[in-house]
Amino acid sequence: LLQPAVSVGNVGQLAIDLVISTLDMTKVGYFYTDCLVPMVGNNPYATAEENSTELSINAEVYSLPSKKLVVLQIRSPFIKNKYRPFCEALLSWVKGSRCARVVVLSSSHAYQRDDEQLLGTPLRYLLTPDLEKAVGGLMQELNWKEMEKVAAYPGISDTDKVLHIPGGGITKLLFTESCSKGLQMAVLLKFCSEGDNIPDAFVLVNYLNEWLQLVKSEVSASNNSTDCSSQWKIPSSWRLLFGNGLPPALF
Repeated sequence: LLQPAVSVGNVGQLAIDLVISTLDMTKVGYFYTDCLVPMVGNNPYATAEENSTELSINAEVYSLPSKKLVVLQIRSPFIKNKYRPFCEALLSWVKGSRCARVVVLSSSHAYQRDDEQLLGTPLRYLLTPDLEKAVGGLMQELNWKEMEKVAAYPGISDTDKVLHIPGGGITKLLFTESCSKGLQMAVLLKFCSEGDNIPDAFVLVNYLNEWLQLVKSEVSASNNSTDCSSQWKIPSSWRLLFGNGLPPALF
């Protein structure tokens, strides 16, 4: 299962858009929940007039059996205090559906990095203990950097280290719950700021592709190469990412 965390810059959601669009994944259902702001819109992956009027909602499930891949796309923010019920419902669905592993695409505020996190690549990963046994060695080979723990009380005590993902939305809760439930989960994240986050999405999806090889690629995300070339198909909905132009009648 591949899914985004609703986090800073919506980078995970944009990266998921690229995966669904490029692999031409089939919508197989909805994730019904009262934890997300209700939303309805046209088909974000429309390729012709015939399929442009299909409706899409806030949480939908896409599938690609040939790659044994299921994707959950989340399109709206969480309702206040609903993080935990959503995580519980999601992880119970993961267990019930017998997903082998979960990969969460996320992001974190670039301005809240500590000194160690300012060095090198802006990409990080986390693995639950159960997944670490299976793929930990591969991450070392790829030369990936694990998300550093930071001091719980900076300036007072540097011995107490905690996982801190500012701007990461449900990322930390999902990860810690998966650790305690013995699930195989990976989190891939990028440090970024709000703004035009399309380049961040390309970097994050290339990072994911280094590991899962969803499309044939020459790009190395760990070297922060943003040459996203033409291997990913941009969905039609991205034309409206920043809204329409200013109406001339204003002037």
